Amino acid sequence: MTDLQLRFVPDPVLRAVCAPVTVFDAKLAALAKGMLDVMYAAPGRGLAAPQVGIAERIFVMDATWKEGTTDPHVFVNPEMVACSDQVAVLSEGCLSIPDQTSRVARPAQVTLRWHDLNGTPQAGTFIGFAAACVQHERDHLDGILCTDYPEAP
Repeated sequence: MTDLQLRFVPDPVLRAVCAPVTVFDAKLAALAKGMLDVMYAAPGRGLAAPQVGIAERIFVMDATWKEGTTDPHVFVNPEMVACSDQVAVLSEGCLSIPDQTSRVARPAQVTLRWHDLNGTPQAGTFIGFAAACVQHERDHLDGILCTDYPEAP
């Protein structure tokens, strides 16, 4: 999957509601690896499949690699199951919207359920920047961009 290319606004795939992943195989693993390669090269901290032209419910993330060692994560068919009442405002950039940031207010802590590349159910809670990152990437799977949110103070 080394031929993956970033897609940029106004590419219509960025507004697609993505289909669930139903096959967990070597092709999916290759897609995830390719997405991680594109994300690191960009250089970004998260990347959703529509950002490389694939309307499927998968995203990759490594929220801390720029501060230390890599810790890549792959989320297949992610679902938000809980959000904190506390809100955090962060300046978000998006690889598909170069040279622009948006101040977005999001829950400061979220819990997700997803599948790994083997189809095994997973769950985890994310806080701070990682929480904003998983929410940003999950939004992409529903055709939502960070610029769709009202600018937070």
